Amino acid sequence: MTNNQLKWLYLFILSLIWGSSFILIKKGLVGLTDYQVGSFRIVLTSVFLFSVGFKTLKQIRKEQWKWVAISGFVSSFFPPFLFAMAQNHIDSAIASVLNSLTPLATVIIGVLVFRILSTRRQIFGVVIGLVGTVILILVGADFNPNQNYWYSVLIIIATLGYALNVNIIKKYLNDISALAVTTGNFLFICIPSFVILYYSGFFGSILESEAMQRSAIFVAILSLFGTAIAKVIFNKLVQISSPVFASSVTYTMPVIAVIWGLIDGEAFSFMQIFAASVILLGVYMANKRNRT
Repeated sequence: MTNNQLKWLYLFILSLIWGSSFILIKKGLVGLTDYQVGSFRIVLTSVFLFSVGFKTLKQIRKEQWKWVAISGFVSSFFPPFLFAMAQNHIDSAIASVLNSLTPLATVIIGVLVFRILSTRRQIFGVVIGLVGTVILILVGADFNPNQNYWYSVLIIIATLGYALNVNIIKKYLNDISALAVTTGNFLFICIPSFVILYYSGFFGSILESEAMQRSAIFVAILSLFGTAIAKVIFNKLVQISSPVFASSVTYTMPVIAVIWGLIDGEAFSFMQIFAASVILLGVYMANKRNRT
């Protein structure tokens, strides 16, 4: 299978996995606090990754470690906490839609900070996708007027971290394996996450609360698939494609997330289906090759 075929396969798999992550966060918040969801997710993911990827750390050169650390904090440490805090106040489907701001941030940061050029077609595709995102947000706000959309700022901050991450990987970490990058990321963030989990009271309450135990199972599923496995696939996708293509997974994720939201009783409308179609059009435009 060629890299061009692989990148679309990876995009599809990531859409399914990460599109389901928002409902798993929602279920995790039933019995756990936002800090517990974020820290428990990171700690479990660290255990999974260290068991299979610790030997790959030797691929990382001395001068690359600082970029591995920065990549870990902006993409894997802060976002789990930010999303958990935000989803205490907004629906899971809306959270996934807000996450679609990542490709726009990727283009801007890539050009301004990392001098990674994007074509006009890519920028146009990102804008189209962003229009669809705005429509989804506005319609969602009409359906859920009692939700506090100020917390959407936390997700926007997380998308900036994701945008920094894809550009860092493409420019500084593209010559080492995706598993090495991901394992290195969690080497830096596992200890502070464990400290947060310990002081959150998690270990003193988990054995006595059935609600916490049920929520912990959802977070465990999220950690294995939505973080550990998906992060390796995503880092590989960045390496064989481009930052904009890799971040375009945030366009397709809302479709899966909205389906889960409907199953869980969240409100959705025909206009949101239309907006999702516009988002997918943006993905196509952002990644369509120019004729030679």
